[in-house]
Amino acid sequence: MAAAKGAAFASAPQFSAGGSSSSSASTYSGGSHSLHFPQLNPLNFKPSRTFSIRASASASDDSAVTLLDYGAGNVRSLRNAIRFLGCEIKDVQSPEDILNAKRLIFPGVGAFAPAMDVLNKKGLAEALCAYIEQDRPFLGICLGLQLLFESSEENGPVKGLGLIPGVVGRFDSSNGCRVPHIGWNAIKVKKESQILDDIGSQHVYFVHSYRAIPSDDNKEWVSSVCNYGNEFIASVRRGNVHAVQFHPEKSGEVGLSVLRRFLYPKSENTKVPVKGKASKLAKRVIACLDVRANDKGDLVVTKGDQYDVREQTEENEVRNLGKPVELAGQYYKDGADEVSFLNITGYRDFPLGDLPMLQVLQYASENIFVPLTVGGGIRDFTDGNGRYYSSLEVAAEYFRSGADKVSIGSDAVYAAEEYLKTKVKTGKSSLEQISRVYGNQAVVVSIDPRRVYLKDPNDVELKSVRVSKPGPNGEEFAWYQCTVNGGREGRPIGAYELAKAVEELGAGEILLNCIDCDGQGKGFDIDLINLISDAVSIPVIASSGAGSAEHFSEVFAKTNASAALAAGIFHRKEVPIQSVKEHLLKEGVEVRLS
Repeated sequence: MAAAKGAAFASAPQFSAGGSSSSSASTYSGGSHSLHFPQLNPLNFKPSRTFSIRASASASDDSAVTLLDYGAGNVRSLRNAIRFLGCEIKDVQSPEDILNAKRLIFPGVGAFAPAMDVLNKKGLAEALCAYIEQDRPFLGICLGLQLLFESSEENGPVKGLGLIPGVVGRFDSSNGCRVPHIGWNAIKVKKESQILDDIGSQHVYFVHSYRAIPSDDNKEWVSSVCNYGNEFIASVRRGNVHAVQFHPEKSGEVGLSVLRRFLYPKSENTKVPVKGKASKLAKRVIACLDVRANDKGDLVVTKGDQYDVREQTEENEVRNLGKPVELAGQYYKDGADEVSFLNITGYRDFPLGDLPMLQVLQYASENIFVPLTVGGGIRDFTDGNGRYYSSLEVAAEYFRSGADKVSIGSDAVYAAEEYLKTKVKTGKSSLEQISRVYGNQAVVVSIDPRRVYLKDPNDVELKSVRVSKPGPNGEEFAWYQCTVNGGREGRPIGAYELAKAVEELGAGEILLNCIDCDGQGKGFDIDLINLISDAVSIPVIASSGAGSAEHFSEVFAKTNASAALAAGIFHRKEVPIQSVKEHLLKEGVEVRLS
């Protein structure tokens, strides 16, 4: 069996599910299954303005768009969006492919320094500069915008392509902004940009820790700005050259309109008035699907009651609430701001041997154009044959299969315990490895605590809180004990201590569950959420306990949570996502309208 799992990993990007009408997964030009970025050489690139390669006579077909995918992060979603809009894709394999392109899209994902190093080592940087300086159709996305600037402070200074004046710097969290900037925000169009014509007052999706600031030196480039603490550049345009800091492939129908206008600039796409009330960063409503195999081996969506997913019947079967891809697709249509898949048996199984879970991601990303998160079993692993798989390889496979973020649970607890004990960042934990290569915005830490009531907060050395509802014996205080292995094992570390530690180790977001509230439908644990959201400067997602739309408005009114997640009430259609958003809107909470 172990050998089969190893073989499955080696061929994972090529398989297709039996009986599915979906096409098999496309092979990524990144090549190797593990990312091996070259040794970084900050400030070592000097763009040549005389670089040229004769374009071949057999240039790419007019119906194709050329994609510069250097092998980091989730580019599958962008590929799916391009194909969804009717275009074929030609991958860049050499500098000549850039110079021969009719239209070029550069979806930069991950960290600035590794991306620049890959571009330099492969000779792509000079070709890219030459292409852009010729004012040929170009669209940079996220890091693909940042790399156009002179340099970045991320792990640097590191020199960029130097095409736009300015330095890319980190958001300032001292003014109360949570970093990374994750979620749906409003943009303000500064000049005619063509590709932004259909956005209007609607939200688009951002996920980044670094940004470029508008200035007198780069104002001729700036086509839109966004406000998050202060104003930063949301998009640039000069002639046929465009770049956006947000992710159009993850911004729903609004984002698809941006891609459509770039891909078909000469079509009869007249500017149409669009509805929307976007003015600032929206609170996110996230749909979560707990996924596992049932006793027949079928992958199903289930839901636990305090983490117990089996029916209380004689058969004791796994609770089956539907098929993952179909449910996820419905949640996208219903207006979910993100969809999260949790492989709830991943802690005990080898995740890369779980072909159905990888297929779920692949097929879901074909028609879902909002962020996808996957969690469960992301850790170092050695199979029965002695083959070692790093957590980075596991995460890379999830990213290639369509995930935008990975959620780490048990492994983050162990890493935090070790860090608190030694005060040393080894760089070897899954959390540190993945955030270093893909950026901390790609790493979510899932915390699964349970309340431990106390009569006296001095009874433990861990951080405790005064609870709003006394314990079973009248206790007025509690600390929150972290668990691992799907809530089955308690650890000697509190949720507060864990949250502080994982932020330092590179987490970009915290998914905060509560075993006591799970499946109860009585509301989120406000005490716990305040404890954690006030302790860290990264976004916190409230989870566990939602039973009504009012529970969402309560958590946003009483805590600093950036998002709220629910599962069972959406699966059982007790409270539709749209109803939650309509209620939040009436309560004065900024939400994305779809």
